[in-house]
Amino acid sequence: MYEFNLVLLLLQQMCVFLVIAWLMSKTRLFIPLMQVTVRLPHKLLCYVTFSIFCIMGTYFGLHIEDSIANTRAIGAVMGGLLGGPVVGGLVGLTGGLHRYSMGGMTALSCMISTIVEGLLGGLVHSVLIRRGRPDKVFSPLTAGAITCVAELVQMLIILLIARPFDDALHLVSNIAAPMMVTNTVGAALFMRILLDKRAMFEKYTSAFSATALKVAASTEGILRQGFNEVNSMKVAQVLYQELDIGAVAITDREKLLAFTGIGDDHHLPGKPISSGYTLKAIETGEVVYADGNEVPYRCSLHPQCKLGSTLVIPLRGENQRVMGTIKLYVAKSRLFSSINRPRGQGSAQLLSAQ
Repeated sequence: MYEFNLVLLLLQQMCVFLVIAWLMSKTRLFIPLMQVTVRLPHKLLCYVTFSIFCIMGTYFGLHIEDSIANTRAIGAVMGGLLGGPVVGGLVGLTGGLHRYSMGGMTALSCMISTIVEGLLGGLVHSVLIRRGRPDKVFSPLTAGAITCVAELVQMLIILLIARPFDDALHLVSNIAAPMMVTNTVGAALFMRILLDKRAMFEKYTSAFSATALKVAASTEGILRQGFNEVNSMKVAQVLYQELDIGAVAITDREKLLAFTGIGDDHHLPGKPISSGYTLKAIETGEVVYADGNEVPYRCSLHPQCKLGSTLVIPLRGENQRVMGTIKLYVAKSRLFSSINRPRGQGSAQLLSAQ
């Protein structure tokens, strides 16, 4: 009965984690966590986010004898699983040092075990990436299984290091099952929230691209009348009105022909092309996408521009030579993870058919 009551109490603490995670999923901070990347901003965000979760897991814990039954492992394991071994180790070190500062019979063993938990999550991250299975990184089953193993390792470390041994054994017999159950369920549910958010963004971006294909049909024939500023503005306005995006721009190979939407005060028709992404699309003839997270995006014309990501679609003439681009922008306040490349290329083909 004691263990069952402890499980219920720890589940209550875990619910606080999940509410915070859910609230966080409504912000821009959650976006980098949904991707596997080696970029420093992603690593830094993982470290800060899961270090906070790790420390909160200790603060929200329940004092049992001379120790703390906690949900700290969720932060350590998730930090390693999503950020890699370095991030996991640093998250574990941060959470471990915090736990050590609170003292108690298990202070040292808990510090060491928290570091090991972060490294364990990071090790699994590295193995899955090396095997070409990044999808498994975001599996709730994976997160739950690793956390369960991590908690088991923590109990072994407590038995090996904490003294007196009889007290450590008595403590482990009381908290092992509740902590394994709670942390395992918590990590799996956290990953489930992450997956649901990813699915929502992918659904949004798929619909976004599909709508782009549909709108291409409504602009049929406009560019055939001439690829100039007047006709380009007509196409840009149609796209802007029909798509739920921040702005639309159309360029030829050298200058901006039309722009409508957020930032029209400094994206002025007639200006030479200054965006490296636009020049790359013209040079390579490929769709270029900068999401502002995995691929950084910054307006080349104004430092305070509110546009946060862009999709650059090359426009081809009858001889298949790139004659310009159509650029679709999304504001910083509107978030989506990635635009499906095949659909983006389909958009380019239809728009080029004009």
